[in-house]
This record gives sequence, C-alpha cells and structure tokens, in this order.
Amino acid sequence: MTLVCYQPSHQNIWQGRIDGQEPDVWRWHQVIRTVDVSREKLPVLRPEQKGIAFLGFASDEGVRRNKGRTGAVAGPSALRNMCANFPVHFDDHLLIDAGDIVCEGRQLEMAQEALSATVQHILEAGYLPVLMGGGHEIAYGHERGIRRFLGPQQQLGVINFDAHFDLREPGAEGVSSGTGFWQIAQERAAEGVPFHYMVLGIQRNSNTRRLFNIADSLGTEYLHASLFQLKYREQLLSAINAFIRRTDKIYLTTCMDVFAAPYAPGVSATAFNGLSPDALFLDCYRTVLRSGKLAGMDIAELNPSLDDDYRTAKLAASLMFEVVMNYFAV
Repeated sequence: MTLVCYQPSHQNIWQGRIDGQEPDVWRWHQVIRTVDVSREKLPVLRPEQKGIAFLGFASDEGVRRNKGRTGAVAGPSALRNMCANFPVHFDDHLLIDAGDIVCEGRQLEMAQEALSATVQHILEAGYLPVLMGGGHEIAYGHERGIRRFLGPQQQLGVINFDAHFDLREPGAEGVSSGTGFWQIAQERAAEGVPFHYMVLGIQRNSNTRRLFNIADSLGTEYLHASLFQLKYREQLLSAINAFIRRTDKIYLTTCMDVFAAPYAPGVSATAFNGLSPDALFLDCYRTVLRSGKLAGMDIAELNPSLDDDYRTAKLAASLMFEVVMNYFAV
C-alpha cells in the first residue's frame, strides 16, 4: 500500500520489564509485532484468531487551528511507552503496531486522508483499528476509513466520550480538532445516510449555545457530565444500550479532556469537574466494548508536554488495555 505521511514503527520502540520467556509472564512488548504497512501486508488471521492493529496519529495541527495548547503530536509515543509493560492476558491473538500517520507541517487534510486509507486497509485485513492520538482531528479520518470499509448499507454509530461536541463549522484556517463531527454530519447528509452521534460527558460550561443548537439540529444524543453519578447508572446504561441497538457498528472515540483535571492534566483544555475514571465510567465504557459491534476505537487529545507524573498517559493506556481485553474476550 502506497502511503504519504507515514512512518513505520520499529520493534525497539517497545521496551519494558522482562520476567522470563514463559507465556504466563509475558508483557505486551514481548508479543507485539511491528509491521510497515506501506511495504508489507498485515499477518493473515486464522479463523479462530482476532487481531488488533495500533496506529498512531501524530498530529496537533488541528489543535493549533482550534486555538488550543499544542503538544498532542507526542501522544502516540507516550501511549506506546505506557502500554509496553501491560501483562498478556490473552492467548493466540495478535497485537500489531502499524506505525504512525504523521501530519507534516500544515498538511492536516493530507494526513487525515492517509489515516482514512490506513484504517480501511486495517479493517480489510480483519483487524480492529485502535488509534493513538494526537488531537481530536483524528476523528474525521478514522470515521471516514471505517465508513468506506462498511459501505452505505451499514449504520455506523459514533460514541464520543468528550466534554465538547466538536461540531464547529470550519473557520478561516479550515478544519480543526473542533470540526470533525460537523464534517462527518455534512458528508452523511450529502450521501443521504443518517448521522448517529452520541456524546457522553458534555459540559455546559465548555460549549456555546450555538453548539448546543447545532447538536440538536443534527439529532445528536448527549448526556451531561453531571449525570455520571451512581444514582443515574441505569439511565446512563439504558441510553447507551438504546443507541447501540439502533446501529450496526460503533466507532468509539475518547477525548481525554472528558476526565477531571486531577486524573487528566495532560490535555489542551482541562476540566475541573470532568468525569472520574471509576466503576461507573467503566460500566459505561465496557458496555460499548462488549456490544460486539466495535469497528474502531481511538484516544484523542493526550498532551504529554502538559502531563503530570504520566497520569493522563497512564489513564489513556488503561483504556487501550480495556479495549484489548474486551475485544479478545467477545
């Protein structure tokens, strides 16, 4: 596959503790394979095997255009470092590192197109794409790649854990980290395909009235961060399950700024009253992962330059661990 904006990973990127060579003490860095998808095909999966392909999106050009604090370009590298020592709790399934899509200079649109093509390639090989951002401009390219693979017949739903709608109309500099879902909605409308979009963790103090009006006009379903309390557990799970039932496949994206600042200081826009990554959050998150409909997942807005003691990176990596464990178990 010919790719622009692409940088392969090398096996020596994955380093960590070694407790031995027996399978019951293996860690991710001992089993993951790096594949240069611009030169070689992903390993063929046997019928009983599942595969996950990690793909980085090294970009914060969209954050810059959105007038945010840059630094998320280093997110993929930080996530690999945090994931390397995770223990292997699965047998005979494949973890692949498919490298990075890199936004060179101001060429965001080119990078998003490369991301879309690579996601489609990963899905065609039978793997689940798990993407590591990068700014939330990752969403447009990721979703587009999934949609190209699925075709118009299947209903693709988007579930976004985020404090923001990211439904801004592009400004003078063009698309940004805040326009991805507006772009998706416009393309769906042009194709005559429904726009299924749910945002979990919305903050009223982080979105203008216009953004709420746009969300309502597009039929966006959203649940405020204030609902993430134990007394609303059944309401949350019921809404998430109802959304999942109306779709054939789900694209799951998590913006790290959905979490409260003590848990996620390493983001462009911190939230003092964001979500806690507690049992209630995990119930909601795992509901999506265990639906059997997951078509792609990503982490957005991890900014290592603003992180404190790797707290945000560790939290983001733990979400990737959840994806791997649940996907291989379904």
